[in-house]
Amino acid sequence: MTTTISSKGQIVLPAEIRRRDRIESGQKFEIERIDEGEYRLVRKLAGSECGLVDLLLSCPEKGWFIPVASESTDSL
Repeated sequence: MTTTISSKGQIVLPAEIRRRDRIESGQKFEIERIDEGEYRLVRKLAGSECGLVDLLLSCPEKGWFIPVASESTDSL
């Protein structure tokens, strides 16, 4: 497969790859320069450095988690 870099320097992953690997908008990737003209792109999965709220907000089912504006959860 081939893709094109936009005028903003963005690379679009083909729809077939996004569907197959369940890649959603907003997911983060690391890019590593291997050599001149050769690069490695790796999807970063939510890890231990990711907070629970961030993890829940990244749920692909929109509206599944809504943060509550509160200093304490005692009243919930």
